[in-house]
Amino acid sequence: MAGLDSILASTVTWIETHLLVDTVRITTAPVGEPVLNEDTGLLEYPKGDLVYEGPGAVQGGIAQSEVSAIPNAGQPWLKETNSRYRLMTPLAAPIAPKDAIVTVVQVHNPARADLIGRMWICQDPGIAATTEVIRITALDQNLTAGRDVTP
Repeated sequence: MAGLDSILASTVTWIETHLLVDTVRITTAPVGEPVLNEDTGLLEYPKGDLVYEGPGAVQGGIAQSEVSAIPNAGQPWLKETNSRYRLMTPLAAPIAPKDAIVTVVQVHNPARADLIGRMWICQDPGIAATTEVIRITALDQNLTAGRDVTP
């Protein structure tokens, strides 16, 4: 439908200009065991491969992301997340795979600098829809890894 496509295209432009104003990095889940850094006393996790680095936004839990899934009979309960977030990236960005790590590497507002280095885990690949204007990926805060914003 030509009218709808025009509206969606202008919405995409607005969102990418006014909402996706921070820089996020998506890497594959690290493979291997953490190694103790004797200088800091902290475990250092191996780095995953870079999937995407560019414009994006991380949003705290909202109504749609607060829905809990119940397994089918005979299925084990999946680990419930305690901290639900959403990653928003442009449609042109690659789809983040399940278990990928999302890190905020730059913020547009200096008052939000405490978000730099914060990490989340992708709960599933990006959400798909027939009328998309932004890519949305469900996240859970990664509380086990240290902050690291090095490329």
